[in-house]
Amino acid sequence: MATSEDALQEGSVNGLGIPARALAGVLSAGVVLGIGELVAVPFGSSASPFFAVGSTTVDRSPAWAREIAITAFGTNDKAALFIGMSILIAVFAAVAGVIERARRPYGSIVLVVLGVVGVYAALSRPGATAVDALPTLVGVAAGILTLRLLTCRTPERNEAGHTHAPALAGVSRRRFLTLAGTAAAVAVAAGVAGRHLAGSIAGAVRNRMAFVLPLVGMSDRAPAVASGTEIAVPGATSFVTGNNVFYRIDTALQVPMLTTDDWNLRIHGMVDREITLSWRDLMARTPIERTITLTCVSNEVGGDLAGTATWVGYPIKDLLDEAGISPDADMLLSTSADGFTVGTPIEILRDGRDALLAVTMNGEPLPFEHGYPARQVVPGLYGFVSATKWVVDWEVTRFDSAQAYWTRRGWAEKAPIKTASRIDVPASFARVAAGEVLVAGTAWAQHRGISRVEVRVDDGPWSDATLAEEYSIDTWRQWYWRWQAVPGTHTLQVRATDRDGEAQTEVRVEPIPDGASGWHTRSVTVV
Repeated sequence: MATSEDALQEGSVNGLGIPARALAGVLSAGVVLGIGELVAVPFGSSASPFFAVGSTTVDRSPAWAREIAITAFGTNDKAALFIGMSILIAVFAAVAGVIERARRPYGSIVLVVLGVVGVYAALSRPGATAVDALPTLVGVAAGILTLRLLTCRTPERNEAGHTHAPALAGVSRRRFLTLAGTAAAVAVAAGVAGRHLAGSIAGAVRNRMAFVLPLVGMSDRAPAVASGTEIAVPGATSFVTGNNVFYRIDTALQVPMLTTDDWNLRIHGMVDREITLSWRDLMARTPIERTITLTCVSNEVGGDLAGTATWVGYPIKDLLDEAGISPDADMLLSTSADGFTVGTPIEILRDGRDALLAVTMNGEPLPFEHGYPARQVVPGLYGFVSATKWVVDWEVTRFDSAQAYWTRRGWAEKAPIKTASRIDVPASFARVAAGEVLVAGTAWAQHRGISRVEVRVDDGPWSDATLAEEYSIDTWRQWYWRWQAVPGTHTLQVRATDRDGEAQTEVRVEPIPDGASGWHTRSVTVV
């Protein structure tokens, strides 16, 4: 008895049924992404469909969503986004596989819709051109072909030359497994090859390995960290933060891989003369070395989104002065290689503080994650208004004429770092022995400095902690306090006072729009 092709398509893939169709859809989406990644190599990472969609998602996300992600996942927010995107794509792809039919290609339409999203995202990236849509288009075409091969089979001809529907819907089990394995191999190989070739073509790794550290004169070197600056309490934060543990918060889903040959810095806008600095021009200048603490505005009370490093760079003030700044200008709008923008008050950059265009970090070329080959380091301001990584453009302008990435989303225009202090030892909910307990931590108020830290137990009287030696007003300051602990559960609190005499406020506010405030509190059990 004849059976229509559509009816057969409702059946199984030789008994595998819906799971097999769902797997076919997922594999087809893998081919879309893998081929798209491979084809994107000549056009740059911003043309990659996966990373283009991810970056556009970050750019279009409201500030509250971004802050929730940082609060929930911390520096793993990008990995969480990648996982979430992968799950979402897999779900849509599985549905595409289930609903795909030979005569009614609904699943292929789903892939087309996903492709439209990818094309939109790729064309939305800064500096995008029409060719940036090509990787997604090629990937979608390959994915649809894969989906059709995995889920549909053309009618067969008998010996008399008459066509009839296949005895089993779709493809045979053996053919399905063969095609599925091939699709998986293509998706993985293309994706891996794309990432590998992208890195090879960029040559950024080799470029960084060949980087020659600028020679800093004796008078321009940062003072050594004296022994009294580091309290050396087990469990306490190190005074200098290692590159491998320095916090990273930015909007770049894929780290820009610039070489020094690719890099230049355009200075334009409200200036007397427009300047474009090449890397050779920058290296011909006199570098200085400074140790500076940076803090992210997303840092919660007691959080770890702060770190101190020794930077080598070039005074931003000198570069701006060379261009000639209009008296009416009040903002430097800096742009990174991935299109992220930051607005920094020009008066801050020219008031004598060590605002740097930095090229090294702790005696090494900047790590790629921290801005290689050049980034801004400005003491006293939260990173979202100062610390542009992979910086390639400076526009001298005004706050009433332009807005940066986060200020367009309602964050503060000018965000000086608030006085903060943190208990590092003992750990939260720790169990400690009765008797003398060493309480220790860190406090900061960049470009004002810390003059006092106080600790109290169970809302009792405040006691002065012992301060480590101050390195500079642009770095954090460590402290410790000897507590005669008695058995029971106790609450420790800390507060700091800056060198302007302003004590850290008890009022608790969230990080957005201009930084968190409040006293850090920890509960411990004394036994």
